[in-house]
Amino acid sequence: MRRSRPAASAAISPPATSTEWDSAPASSNLGVFALSEAEMAERKIIVTAIGELELPTGEIIACDPLITGLERPVFSRKVRPGCYPVTLLEAQGRVAAAVLRFGTGLPVRWELAAFVRDVGTSSWKSGFIVDDNVASFMDKSVLTLMSDQEELDSYLADVACSFDKFRMDNPVDGNPLNIAMFDTGFGDGNYYSFWGLDAAGEPLVLMTDFEVLENADGRESSQSNS
Repeated sequence: MRRSRPAASAAISPPATSTEWDSAPASSNLGVFALSEAEMAERKIIVTAIGELELPTGEIIACDPLITGLERPVFSRKVRPGCYPVTLLEAQGRVAAAVLRFGTGLPVRWELAAFVRDVGTSSWKSGFIVDDNVASFMDKSVLTLMSDQEELDSYLADVACSFDKFRMDNPVDGNPLNIAMFDTGFGDGNYYSFWGLDAAGEPLVLMTDFEVLENADGRESSQSNS
C-alpha cells in the first residue's frame, strides 16, 4: 500500500526559445512494440493488462494526480472517442511504461506527445512532472465530473494512496467514466509520452516511458553492461 502524502504544487517557467523536434531518437524503447512474446520474455519484460479506459471526448490527460496548482495537461492530439485497453510494461519489478492502444498493427513512425499548453514551444516541456511516484491517464471530461476542484483533488489523492502498482477506478458510482493510475518506474521525474502512428498518421499507440527499460530491454545486466 502507498503511504499517503500531501498533494504537491509545481510550476514550470516558459522556455526561452521555440524549436522543432523529431521525437524518434528521444526514447530508445519505442522498438519494444516490434518484439515477439519470446523476445519480450528473453528481455525480462512483462505485459500486464489493467483494464479499459473510457475516453468519451478523445482528449487524454496524463499527469501525476497528486500535483495541484497546475492545470492537468491535455495532449494536443485527439483520438476517436471510445473505450481503449491500458497495459503496463513491467521490468525489474517496476512499471516501465504505460500504454494505451487504439488500433492493431505496428506503428510506422513516432512523434512526441505534446500537450495543448506546449504547442509552439520547445519540446522539453512536453513531459509531465511526477512528484509522488504515481501517474495517471484520464479523459478530459473527468475534470468537470465533480462539483469543485477540491473534491476532485481529494478523490484523486484517496485513490492514488490506496493501491499497489496500479488501479482502474470510477469516480462516480454508476458512471462508466474511469481513471487509470499506476506507479512510475524508479519514482519521481519528468516523463515523456509518444504517439505511435500508422501509415495514414492515425494513432495506434500512446506510450509513456518511465525510463526503466534501456534499448527496449528490461534486463539489469544488459543496462549495466551498455
